[in-house]
Amino acid sequence: MCVRVLLVEDDERIRQALSLALSDEGFPVDEAGSGEEALHRLETESFDVVLVDLTLPGVDGLEVVRTLRSRGDLPIIVVSARADACDTIAGLEAGADDYVTKPLMASVLAARIRALLRRRGPGREAVRIGELEIRPQEGLVHRAGERVHLTRTEFRLLLELAGAGGRIVTREQLLQKVWGYDYFGDTRLLDVHIRRLRRKIEANPDDPEVVLTVRGTGYRIRS
Repeated sequence: MCVRVLLVEDDERIRQALSLALSDEGFPVDEAGSGEEALHRLETESFDVVLVDLTLPGVDGLEVVRTLRSRGDLPIIVVSARADACDTIAGLEAGADDYVTKPLMASVLAARIRALLRRRGPGREAVRIGELEIRPQEGLVHRAGERVHLTRTEFRLLLELAGAGGRIVTREQLLQKVWGYDYFGDTRLLDVHIRRLRRKIEANPDDPEVVLTVRGTGYRIRS
């Protein structure tokens, strides 16, 4: 299956170099030089994943991410030279599924794309946790009968926790199972996604009753 990748990058040299390198990795790339161009193309064309630089003229990368996330669960990876913790958290809070810093190897980015596009996995029976109902085969989640709109990454994260049946899942295990790689001890990616997930499925995200924190270890779902 051909995967359509849209690269949103204003630096022409970086855009062309990354496009060629990703093409060698098996991912032909469509290019957009601005946030406005990217949003316009995404209104009329279908893509499987979007790679977004944060520093863009006009509509910046964070606004592109927020806009795309408001439209649905299209996989988004931020690819930026901004490596500060506040920038990483801002990108993930805006709705990105992953955050990669420049300079980078195309093989690493290709691995992240493959992990993000990985199928949800084999079908499982529906799971009920209080008011929450998870339907793995359909990729749906309901809370008190109302549909909860999760991104692909949020759904996979919830599914991994639910599949553990109340057992503790370490941060390292979640990073490996959901994102498909080791994050070298940096758990910001996971912690931001846990916060986003709780906002959607918990009655009170500040006092969670479904996704519970096990300090110093990881997370578990209420059995």
